[in-house]
Amino acid sequence: MIGTFINGARRFAKEEDGNSVLPFALWAPLLMLLVASGLELGFATARFTMLEHAMDKTVRDLRLGTGTIYDRDSIKGKICDYAGVLPECESNLELEMVKLDIRDWGGVPTSIHCADMTVDQTASGSGGTSEDEVKPVVQFEYGRENELMLLLACYKYEPLFPTTGLGERFVKDEAGYSRMVAEAAFVHEPI
Repeated sequence: MIGTFINGARRFAKEEDGNSVLPFALWAPLLMLLVASGLELGFATARFTMLEHAMDKTVRDLRLGTGTIYDRDSIKGKICDYAGVLPECESNLELEMVKLDIRDWGGVPTSIHCADMTVDQTASGSGGTSEDEVKPVVQFEYGRENELMLLLACYKYEPLFPTTGLGERFVKDEAGYSRMVAEAAFVHEPI
């Protein structure tokens, strides 16, 4: 299979009779599809890597915070500051933090509710939820020292090429946003 492709490419490169337009026209869409999928994968990987990195640094700050109590907005701000490549991070990021019982693993959440995005909001350019819209109930317990905590972050983003190649395969909501979820567990250090 690869040998056939290489031989065809060699023949294409050696042709000098001016009839190379047809092979180019046949191969160009495939090449563009591969380039679009590669760009989509690269941007998705960069976003996810930066979200994970930001979660790690934020959890380190939470764990080692000397008596500082953070709320949802300040944790979200820290994550968005550490992850510089997440567009509209403050409005497209949803956090959930729950206390885990180390003796009963039945309470571990298996999914997170992402921020609701409606078609009206995406058309107006603002991400996140509006004031009159109902937000999903998510838990956010800060916890006390020596408690095991799980922090979940869900970031919604628009794929670069939502109808082509890899971007078409992403699971999207009704507004066309894909999501990525990062999680981190930590124990509050005693003060």
